[in-house]
Amino acid sequence: MPRRSAGLLPYHVAPNGALQLFLAHPGGPFFAGRDEGAWTIAKGEHGPDEEPLAAARREFAEEIGRPAPEGPVIELGEIRQPGGKLVTAFAVPALPGSLTYAASNTFPLEWPRGSGRVVWCPEIDRAEWMSEEPARRRLGKGQVAFIDRLLDQLADDGGLTAPAGPR
Repeated sequence: MPRRSAGLLPYHVAPNGALQLFLAHPGGPFFAGRDEGAWTIAKGEHGPDEEPLAAARREFAEEIGRPAPEGPVIELGEIRQPGGKLVTAFAVPALPGSLTYAASNTFPLEWPRGSGRVVWCPEIDRAEWMSEEPARRRLGKGQVAFIDRLLDQLADDGGLTAPAGPR
């Protein structure tokens, strides 16, 4: 049975129609110094008894250190990441000034590998708002489809007038 994750993608549509997205950068030594293709939506694993939206909200609070934004939720569906994990995502509107990174929960990691030394690393070491084009470059390839799905939903609802990037 594949592992399952759920996450939130806060977004904002500027008056000029430009899309802004709030993405997170994984912490720990594996992602240190990596930028393009390394970012993620704030997400985490959940079991079969937890609703994906509840898990997404919980994980957002754990990884960003702030409560998940409230507001109408757009279901972005599920994707299979290259490693096989199934990720369900939800978009929620938020104002850029109202949402910032505070602090993440941590996890133990043997580092360097095989050393017997355990260090505690943040799951997320930073999060920030970015426009669509940088978000496409920085987001892990397996999750870029969530941007396309959000743009499609916003266009269908009349909430986006000028998508910035390729689709």
